[in-house]
Amino acid sequence: MSGRTRRTHGVVRWPSLLLPSLDQILIAFVVLIGSLTVHEAAHAWSADLLGDPTASRQGRVSLNPLVHIDPIGTVLFPLLAMVTQLPLIGWAKPVPVSPEYLGRGWRQKFMLIAAAGPASNLVLAVVAAVGIHLGLASTGTALDQSMARLLFTALTLNVLLAVFNMLPVPPLDGGNVLAGLLPGRAADLLDRLRPFGFLILYALLLTGVFARLVEPPATAIVSWLY
Repeated sequence: MSGRTRRTHGVVRWPSLLLPSLDQILIAFVVLIGSLTVHEAAHAWSADLLGDPTASRQGRVSLNPLVHIDPIGTVLFPLLAMVTQLPLIGWAKPVPVSPEYLGRGWRQKFMLIAAAGPASNLVLAVVAAVGIHLGLASTGTALDQSMARLLFTALTLNVLLAVFNMLPVPPLDGGNVLAGLLPGRAADLLDRLRPFGFLILYALLLTGVFARLVEPPATAIVSWLY
């Protein structure tokens, strides 16, 4: 079995019709880096837990952002998107997964490793929502506005990352989860779409299908948590 990699993707698009301020960009960027770091660390940790030490040996079971950041996909594209509002798809450094270490049922274990990333983003969203409901942004200090922006950005961005990454399109996490649920031949056919994944994602994005697929569940989850 050949080695595989887990790459986190996200559509980086500023939702407002107005150009964001510098502090909005800073908050969104910090939240994005933190969220992708936890996402990738969750992939690496779950792989190690299921018997694959590849990512652990490369230092990826870590909350140090530097080991997960891709200069283009995690830094340049998000900043360009936030400043220009262009619909760009970003990514973090892929987490290596070696199926030969996973043994029997490797495809199902790979599915769990893939699902760990979006699950971690949902956990972060819940933590942000708890912070909002506990009144961490209502302390009566000058920091309230910044804290409110930070918590709400963390809530919405992590929900979007989770929902988007669960779309059943390789190489997104959802594609790998679907491959783990399909029988062998069907999973192999799905895997053949992997080289065309970015083209498919941009087609969904530019035709408006992305919005129809992602925004309703993301809005529902944010409304429920908020």
